Amino acid sequence: MSNFTSDEIRDIFLKYFQERGHQIVSSAPIVVKNDPTLMFTNAGMNQFKDLFLGNSSIEYHRVADTQKCLRVSGKHNDLEEVGVDTYHHTMFEMLGNWSFGDPKNPTAGYFKKEAIQWSWELLHDKFGIPLDKIYATVFEGDKEQNIPMDQEAFDEWSKYLPKERILLGNKKDNFWEMGDTGPCGPCTEIHVDCRTEEEKLLVDGASLVNNDHPQVIEIWNNVFIQFNRLKDGSLSQLPAKHVDTGMGFERLVRVLQNKQSNYDTDLFTPTLQKIEEITGMHYGRTMSKADIAFRVLSDHIRAICFTIADGQLPSNTGAGYVIRRILRRAIRYYFSFLNFKEPLMSQLVPVLAMQFKNVFPELYQQMDFVQRAIHEEEISFLKTLDSGIKRFEQIVSESSDVLPGDKVFELMDTFGFPIDLSILMAHEKGKEVDVAGFDRALKLQKDRSRASSVVENEDWVILKEDVEVKFIGYDKLSTETSIIKYRAFRQKEQKGYQIVLKETPFYAESGGQVGDLGQLTSGKEIINVINTRKENDLIIHTTDNLPSNPALDLYAEVDATRRHLITLNHTATHLMHAALRAILGKHVVQKGSLVNEVMLRFDFSHFAKLTDQEIKSVEALVNERIRQNIPVVITTMPKDEAMKTGAMALFGEKYGNEVRVVIIDPNYSVELCGGTHVASTGEIGIFKISTESAVAAGVRRVVAMTGSAALSYLNEFQDEVKALKSLLNNPKDLKIKVEELQLENVALGKQLDQFSLEKVSQIQKDLLNNVQMIGAVNMITSRTNISDGKLLKNLGFNLIREMGSGVVVLGNETNGKATIQINISEDLIQSRALSAGELIKSVATRINGGGGGQAGYATAGGDRVEGLDEALLDIKKLVI
Repeated sequence: MSNFTSDEIRDIFLKYFQERGHQIVSSAPIVVKNDPTLMFTNAGMNQFKDLFLGNSSIEYHRVADTQKCLRVSGKHNDLEEVGVDTYHHTMFEMLGNWSFGDPKNPTAGYFKKEAIQWSWELLHDKFGIPLDKIYATVFEGDKEQNIPMDQEAFDEWSKYLPKERILLGNKKDNFWEMGDTGPCGPCTEIHVDCRTEEEKLLVDGASLVNNDHPQVIEIWNNVFIQFNRLKDGSLSQLPAKHVDTGMGFERLVRVLQNKQSNYDTDLFTPTLQKIEEITGMHYGRTMSKADIAFRVLSDHIRAICFTIADGQLPSNTGAGYVIRRILRRAIRYYFSFLNFKEPLMSQLVPVLAMQFKNVFPELYQQMDFVQRAIHEEEISFLKTLDSGIKRFEQIVSESSDVLPGDKVFELMDTFGFPIDLSILMAHEKGKEVDVAGFDRALKLQKDRSRASSVVENEDWVILKEDVEVKFIGYDKLSTETSIIKYRAFRQKEQKGYQIVLKETPFYAESGGQVGDLGQLTSGKEIINVINTRKENDLIIHTTDNLPSNPALDLYAEVDATRRHLITLNHTATHLMHAALRAILGKHVVQKGSLVNEVMLRFDFSHFAKLTDQEIKSVEALVNERIRQNIPVVITTMPKDEAMKTGAMALFGEKYGNEVRVVIIDPNYSVELCGGTHVASTGEIGIFKISTESAVAAGVRRVVAMTGSAALSYLNEFQDEVKALKSLLNNPKDLKIKVEELQLENVALGKQLDQFSLEKVSQIQKDLLNNVQMIGAVNMITSRTNISDGKLLKNLGFNLIREMGSGVVVLGNETNGKATIQINISEDLIQSRALSAGELIKSVATRINGGGGGQAGYATAGGDRVEGLDEALLDIKKLVI
């Protein structure tokens, strides 16, 4: 085999299939939108799901690409193997070639014969992998589900491999399913035996296939999609047969570069070398904790960078939480096993960005933003990690030989400590962890979360076959239409229906714009549409009911008033985006948005709070563009042509070859957008920003209003100002009057502090004149009424200093709350073993409270004021 570089291998693959009639398409974003079954793209076929289901028309019958994938949650979860073995990854590239079958044009695609032939030719003839390294598996069949053996695939492989190298595989390994429901079919896997000749003589490679051997690995899977799995478990034939192949790029590179580990290839060595440079440590390619940490970091930085570049920042929910967990796992590894206590992951971003500059350019284009976002996350968790270790030490001190599972779960839930870290740290202390208790606590949390979010869908009831959904809502808000298919659903206590219409004026939630509401009328029946959203590219109308006869034509009508308000806010969002870039700089890029009938919310990359003047400038520019009544021109053109015009495209969005371009003055705002917009900017009326805040590291958020909502906001503000002026006897200049009041308040505060100080000084003199001798101890016990906690504390310490030796107990009452404060001199702590902390615990219950402290000073607070005298008496008895 020739020693290809990774870039050469990728190019050869794509060129090979391009020469065989395949359209080369770009990778879909790694973060999935509009698909309730997926959080991340976990396979190359995800972006073609609607084609397999027959929901979309076929543009290209043959396609090839390299797809960014992530497998860290759900059914496809490789996280715990990452770094420990040599071939699992969180983020990986999936090389793929597809054939989308079309009954109307059967020769446009291909099936098992061509797929297997081309797999063999590419791997053996083009890349030079020897026959004696290759095994193929085919589906053995499943009698219980009445699925026969894949004889066709076996016969095709027999043309290239001896029969002993064609192995029968079970349903687990050789029948591919996307999930519990959806497209599926038999598959043939290609495995490569990377062992040495000596190792091959000892053990037959066939026995190691699909047995997790680190050197006998699957590199390519050819899936022949023939069926659709229904909710009841049965299989139905898909409208057409498809081919879906996926080849793990990292594994292929390892084989072709003749390495024993994916991490030894040129895909990972630049990052590993940078980690060596940063830490001053050497990567030894062993199973030591330090070397595992090297591999974890070099893998995890890929997942973190590409998800952030595709628009998903770390957060506490959903996909953002998964990314935060991956980052925290990496931080834990370098903190614990590389002994590195400063941000490290952010320093790796430039290496990765340059490496993939020509493959996935979105990371290079946002390198500074991604680096800063990761850096802020690292700083935050390094602080948390230190606190978590302190909490761990506390749990150890409070526990026996076994750390309670619920406490270990607290470490994970609060401080982000994975269970394996807690176990490792416990073993270092000679302790064990109640893993079963941890699992129970984790399951309880998952069950609570799942109960609130799971949507149970029934199977689709199909009324019309092979009908393509048409959206007409840009031009019409009502139409005569009919139901193509529907299904019932349940979520928590809500029941309803999801309906797909042949033609629909309802805009489905996407691009930040909320979905339309409205009504479906069937005869005398009125069905409320309570949401409209997309599931992949399918427009789904959520309704509270179903027509008694779903087969009849019906009338669909959007809530026009609500749609108009949404449209005002969407066009204003484009105006504001352009204004922010004009005033703050071209680094401003949209990172999220929400456009509804009430307001618009816009998240964007910027690393400083907007000043009042910057906000005013943005408002002024947007309102100027509104007054100019600029026509909003919407056109459709090829994506490449649109990008040449300077159109803004959002990172993390998947665009087709034809794109919709919204132009508001070619020199001001040109964006790719599928949302609804006004005909000219003057319709917006007025624009006003209400709030500006931070939402994540390097991301700011602006909330604004337009039209009547903005006018109401300004009127309410004006009413507040009028009311304030009335309270202040209508001064000519409100600002000067408020400043005068502030100065007056400061002066009065100083006078009050002086009066309080003089009062406490007098109390101190009085108490020193009334020192009691209790046994052989000088004591002051007294009720006080001091509102300033600092003055009360100082009083106790001043009394002890003046007394030299003694005990001071103050029972303070303010605003119906009780406080007990105890001070003890050092000599009594030593000679009589007195402790303020122990005394306070003994009497805190008298005031229905709790407290604590040190030997020389302690406090307790409660709500039972009448218990103060009892507490003072108790302390006298305890001191004696």
